Amino acid sequence: MVASKKSGGHREMLESVYSVIALFFILVAFVELCDAAAAVDVYRLIQYDMSGSPFGSRFAALNHHAASLHFPPGADLSRTVLIIPLRELNITFVRDYINQKKPLGGLLFLLPQVFSFENRGNKQIHEKEKMKYLLAELEQLLINANIHYPVYFAFESDEIDTVLAGIKKNDVIDQPATATTGCCHLMRYKLVIPTPEPKKVASPTITNIQGWLSGLKADGEANQLPTIAIVASYDTFGAASALSVGSDSNGSGIVVLLEIARLFSLLYSNPKTRGRYNLLFGLTSGGPYNYNGTQKWLRSFDQRLRESIDYAICLNSIGSWDYELWIHVSKPPENAYIKQIFYGFSNVAEELGLKVGLKHKKINISNPRVAWEHEQFSRLRVTAATLSELSVAPEFLEGTGGLFDSRQFVNETAIIRGVRLVAESLAELADHTDEMNVQYEILEGIFTFYESTSARL
Repeated sequence: MVASKKSGGHREMLESVYSVIALFFILVAFVELCDAAAAVDVYRLIQYDMSGSPFGSRFAALNHHAASLHFPPGADLSRTVLIIPLRELNITFVRDYINQKKPLGGLLFLLPQVFSFENRGNKQIHEKEKMKYLLAELEQLLINANIHYPVYFAFESDEIDTVLAGIKKNDVIDQPATATTGCCHLMRYKLVIPTPEPKKVASPTITNIQGWLSGLKADGEANQLPTIAIVASYDTFGAASALSVGSDSNGSGIVVLLEIARLFSLLYSNPKTRGRYNLLFGLTSGGPYNYNGTQKWLRSFDQRLRESIDYAICLNSIGSWDYELWIHVSKPPENAYIKQIFYGFSNVAEELGLKVGLKHKKINISNPRVAWEHEQFSRLRVTAATLSELSVAPEFLEGTGGLFDSRQFVNETAIIRGVRLVAESLAELADHTDEMNVQYEILEGIFTFYESTSARL
């Protein structure tokens, strides 16, 4: 009997990752064959190249027996897939196996349902807080290693728990199959993924999306109106592409941008409430990769548009803060536009009972590393700032929407505060005094849409 679930869609990230694949647990009974099988969705570890060096795992197909962490000492695991629940993870054991390149048939990590983007409850939130650091450590280990066997993730379920219980029982007994024990005493599970090996994607697609609201010129004004840009990067990077929804990094920035665009489109639809600034909204690709999409987007502007931008506000990870956000800038704080941005946000923050801090870090043009999105603007001499809950920039390929960055980690109250702060600051900068009415239901809908969409780099 085979019970299968409909597989989800897949993403591509530098190389094809076959992100959602059906894994078959086949129950093998020695002496006589039992036609028992069950199919579950699994998510393959990402693979990518960095400066010509391979990372992740290039292997996909599996056809090996399964074992648990209860395998006997000295066992040959070269043709065995270890099934490791996150709850039982010994990170030192996994690190040693990977770093010492010990032979192994494959790895299957079982994640608690609380990490699933389909899980909407908060009953397990304390459990998730407890394990998120362990999962983050595991993720960094896997994406920074070159692993020579398949690695997969799956979510715990009653079906998988039953299978794992049977595997653990066999491992504890450690009884070899014989003609007399046969089907009555020993049953083993085989993990089968009949899929071709993935192929390299030669030229990744970078897609940027932009919107525009035209400001209102005063009577007789001939000069071009200045522009304020509001920008957020939407791509994610994690150990398994289909699981890296990035609700905080940077789904929170996307949600805030879209709600601000909705609010200002209402204001700009009426000439009496239209501002003296043009508003440019940008959703950019390639954020985890030095914001390559932002660079491509900016270079697509004609000179007149680029020179009309007084400054850009980039939104990054603003869904898990309490009362303080940071404005990161590359230009000196004494710069007139930087002062305008900081004072505008600080004044509104004070009125809302919040706090905004300023962080200045000069960029090194010769360094290809781009830590914040505003740095791509600065490299083209456009004043810009990044608003974030993070006081320092994450390391490369960290904080980019990994496995644990799911909806349950986002504080919806923080999102609403972020929308009010940004919207009212922009309204003040653009000479508006109208009150901004944030609609919770719309934010909920935007988040749901974002998480159901697989971004493609």
